[in-house]
Amino acid sequence: MSFSVTDPSKGAKWFAGILVVAYAVITLIPLLWIVATGFKSPVDSIAYPPVVVFEPTLEGYVNLFTDRTRATDDMLEAAGPPTTWYDEIARERGTVISGPSRYGERFLNSVIIGFGSTALCMVLGTMAAYAFSRFKVPLKDDLLFFILSTRMMPPIAVAIPIFLMFRNLGLNDTHLGMILLYTAVNLSLSVWLLKGFIDEIPIEYEEAALIDGYTRFQAFYKVVLPQAATGIASTAIFCLIFAWNEYAFAVLLTSGTAQTAPPFIPTIIGTSGKDWPAVAAGATIFLIPVMVFTILLRKHLLRGITFGAVRK
Repeated sequence: MSFSVTDPSKGAKWFAGILVVAYAVITLIPLLWIVATGFKSPVDSIAYPPVVVFEPTLEGYVNLFTDRTRATDDMLEAAGPPTTWYDEIARERGTVISGPSRYGERFLNSVIIGFGSTALCMVLGTMAAYAFSRFKVPLKDDLLFFILSTRMMPPIAVAIPIFLMFRNLGLNDTHLGMILLYTAVNLSLSVWLLKGFIDEIPIEYEEAALIDGYTRFQAFYKVVLPQAATGIASTAIFCLIFAWNEYAFAVLLTSGTAQTAPPFIPTIIGTSGKDWPAVAAGATIFLIPVMVFTILLRKHLLRGITFGAVRK
């Protein structure tokens, strides 16, 4: 019995295209609204009905990166004229800038912890996945299931034991502690994903390299890793997204030195309550590193042509 595959009709292509565009628009609306709110004034950000057309301002970004205090007219007059554009924005709201905020520090912590845990997870995950894929590991299936089972429980179920362990080890509110924790959580995902990619790399390539005099490590480094770049890139993106957006552990285990941006952004308070433009500005900036990282690795997200090149 043979089956013939026909190309979709022109109408079907148009219908599919409309669905994709509609889905993209619906998905992007919340993101675009967050970006737009970052350029609104506090009044426009909470207006009802919502304001779509507004006069953009950088007040939200000024409030995000600075600490301000309410000042009387006499204090404003004694302070003299504003010397910078952000001083002028603060003066318009009857405030003076008292110093920089801690958002920059929290953002840097997110970069260090997110990318640090992702890099460590890729190193350990790639080696573990290679071992499970190529060697006869005793109780391999049981070990793989145990590794995967660590993702089955919610983080809050182990939050208290981890907090007590970190406190006793002196890892509470440290970059090293958060990097190790996120690595441990993401390792199961990276091992399972990378094992699938390495399984698809024909073992004949490594056998040929070993015959040519390569050591096992050289064959792994020079043959397997280049062909597994697709899997490593996609797995790194998933691991970074988790570590970048993680909230529960960050709230419980950090408070100052190693606090990341997710638990800090909701605490941004203006002079008259929640400063929604500053919150939106912080969320917008927080999105940029992951977007850039994904764009840089986009060419590796499709499977390489070498996968399955040798037929058995």
